[in-house]
Amino acid sequence: MFLRGSILAGAAALVVMGAVPAQADGVFTLTSPSFKDGERLAVKNAGNNKSNPNCVGENVSPALNWSNPPAGTKSFAIFMFDPEGRPPGGVSHWVAYGIPASVTGFAEGEVSKTSDKYVGGTSLMKLPHYFGPCTPPGPIHHYTLTLMATDLEPTALAAGLDRAEAMKALEGHVLQATGLIGTFSKP
Repeated sequence: MFLRGSILAGAAALVVMGAVPAQADGVFTLTSPSFKDGERLAVKNAGNNKSNPNCVGENVSPALNWSNPPAGTKSFAIFMFDPEGRPPGGVSHWVAYGIPASVTGFAEGEVSKTSDKYVGGTSLMKLPHYFGPCTPPGPIHHYTLTLMATDLEPTALAAGLDRAEAMKALEGHVLQATGLIGTFSKP
């Protein structure tokens, strides 16, 4: 539990400037019908790369849902990050932003390719869409999904920003953040 709190606190601290409390009707929450917070991702959610023996899955993105964004939300940004991957820098698996405020989630497999529901950033693998875990044998890795409600119009940021660039561009524009952690290790 300490790791989960540290990861979310660290990610949110980088971008949340002047966070506002959640709306009275509920707490801003990210959930998945594909896995529960802190539980293992399915093998199908792992990356699929024939040249990497650690990529044992089908690269099917898990379903994601969110609710109760703060007042003033114009768009969302979402990041999937593995802090234990490729020490010391970690691995950015997915960078997406410009998600319109009317969007409340993604269906299973929907973000395994580009979509008109978001602006694709650039992952460590140089992809503009979700790419699942390719965890080497050994300890479990934690895949942190961080969803941020922003005051930016969906078209405010150019496509192709990497994680660091997107975080910098979001400074001062994040109203609130929420997160979810999935784990994975090579079966």
